[in-house]
Amino acid sequence: MRLLLLGCSGFVGRELVPQLLREGYQVALVTRRADFRLDQVANSEQLVFIQLDPSKESSWKDQQLLDALNNAQGVINFAGEPIAEKRWTARHTTKIANSRLNTTRYLVKAMTGLSRPPRVLINASAIGYYGTSEDELFTEVSPSGNDFLSSLCLQWEELASEKTRATRLCIIRIGIVIGSDGGALAKMLPVFKAGLGGPIGPGTQWMSWIHRTDLCDLVLQALKKRGWSGVINGVAPAPLRMVDFASTLGEVLGRPSRIPVPGPLLKILLGDGARVVLEGQRVESIRLSRLGFNFKYPKIREALMAAVKPSRSDIN
Repeated sequence: MRLLLLGCSGFVGRELVPQLLREGYQVALVTRRADFRLDQVANSEQLVFIQLDPSKESSWKDQQLLDALNNAQGVINFAGEPIAEKRWTARHTTKIANSRLNTTRYLVKAMTGLSRPPRVLINASAIGYYGTSEDELFTEVSPSGNDFLSSLCLQWEELASEKTRATRLCIIRIGIVIGSDGGALAKMLPVFKAGLGGPIGPGTQWMSWIHRTDLCDLVLQALKKRGWSGVINGVAPAPLRMVDFASTLGEVLGRPSRIPVPGPLLKILLGDGARVVLEGQRVESIRLSRLGFNFKYPKIREALMAAVKPSRSDIN
């Protein structure tokens, strides 16, 4: 099966792409980075790199990209500027939105113009769709919230839904992804290893998460199984509060975790982007339970132990 991948050259892609290749898929990977390579698969004949920015309309006139899309039986669209790494200036929020909306708009337009469109489109979204709450439980049937991220996710999903009827659509609303070499955990590990870790902000906010390995397996299942369609919350079955996450991470690392990170400090660093960390949501997946998906890491302790295992020698 031939695949076109957008936005899979970062944290998630470092595990997803090698796994797809091991499964025998032929992969055309679109990346904005001219220097990007996956060392472990750099010489694979199954993998082709296409260096361009898919959020620009002009990129969709590139013959290599058009050929890759025309030959693809499946598309994975995880394109998007990181949400919580910079201050949310007007310029940066525009970049966050355009990287997702424009890419998806141009992708779907190109797909609908094909005589044989891809059989499946797996499109990312985020649990930010639901907004934030300290006590409400969100599932796939919950309505969208009313903040910037909610509006963005709603538009993102609506654009993906404009695909042709011949293409099966699976939208994954992704939670906080756990892995040691990227995402939120990578930023927290040095602080915790130094014995300076603790809950961020009030500590009572919910964290709905998924280990990267489980997210990659979820994507593989969505590719293979025709019965998988519509919206799926990409979260483990055991969300927890930030204070419990910090305590568990400290225990796994053998370090104290009692020094809280003040919310106002995070707001100075990230502006409105701090809301992603300071205000959480409790999200569960009805769909994954009904589909019989088996998590390798259903609980946070096992997920954190697996994530930090490669660097355990650094903390002894």
